[in-house]
Amino acid sequence: MRAHLGDQLVVESPATGAPRRDGEIVGLHREDGTPPYDVRWSDTGRVTLVFPGPEAHIRRIEHGPGRTLEPSRPSMGEAGRQAGAVSGRTPPDGAPDPGDIGRRVAAERKRQGLPRAEAARRARIAPEYLAYLEEQPADPSLASLISLAAALGTSVAALRGGGVDLPPGQGQALLHPQLRDLGPAECRARLSTHGVGRVAVTTPGGPAVIPVNYEVIDNAIAFRTAPDSTPAAAVGTEVAFEVDHVDEAMSQGWSVLVVGPARVVTEPDAVRRLADRAHTRPWAGGEREMWVSIRPARLTGRRISPADQ
Repeated sequence: MRAHLGDQLVVESPATGAPRRDGEIVGLHREDGTPPYDVRWSDTGRVTLVFPGPEAHIRRIEHGPGRTLEPSRPSMGEAGRQAGAVSGRTPPDGAPDPGDIGRRVAAERKRQGLPRAEAARRARIAPEYLAYLEEQPADPSLASLISLAAALGTSVAALRGGGVDLPPGQGQALLHPQLRDLGPAECRARLSTHGVGRVAVTTPGGPAVIPVNYEVIDNAIAFRTAPDSTPAAAVGTEVAFEVDHVDEAMSQGWSVLVVGPARVVTEPDAVRRLADRAHTRPWAGGEREMWVSIRPARLTGRRISPADQ
């Protein structure tokens, strides 16, 4: 694909082949006219850096003798700042300002421990495009989102954040579901991909189930809390701890349940190791420096998926 300044980039609808979006190419980054391009979209007037996918093509525009065809060559950071200025989201001091989709892509990739190059290879997109998508405001095509979702084992709806404010489980059930038990190794692997789970405890007011940020360290579940908090009631008892994942778009998901004794971690070296390896502070905030460890005595899990998977 090669273009000149002033040509149109046309993105076709993957379903119908009809034009879905078009815009004028207002900036080139390579002397030979190959992608990426700075595109001013006709529907929004925004300028974004675009790495065209297979559903895009160039519509040639006749250039008059007074029209310059020399490529503009801003740096990747400068192109991102131009796009941010047009969209009203100029980052301070030129710092990266990823959009919501970019944040979700980066978070999902890091959660799975995938290097950027490997994620790009799986999605069949350029590593440079993935870097731009994660670090700058971007407007990826549906085809790119489908490829990214497949590579990251999630859904387009999840990357778009369409279900962020909706309760899970309101989608339609699968026509031919299969409910499968997960083995211990698969349960441990799925536990290690998450950072928020629910601990079930008995309190003076009755049973309670509380979400907590957790880590999996040395095959044990560990979370931070305050001594007078509800999760602290787990100490000295046998508790249940659960994590799950629901793919609302595909009506499938899984859950893992850990049952075992909970104790407070007091050894200074063990506390220091837990703090050093924690990936985040507790979301609830405040002083939560008491570490509670749950050693699994029973580990079970189940997965709902289409019958042919």
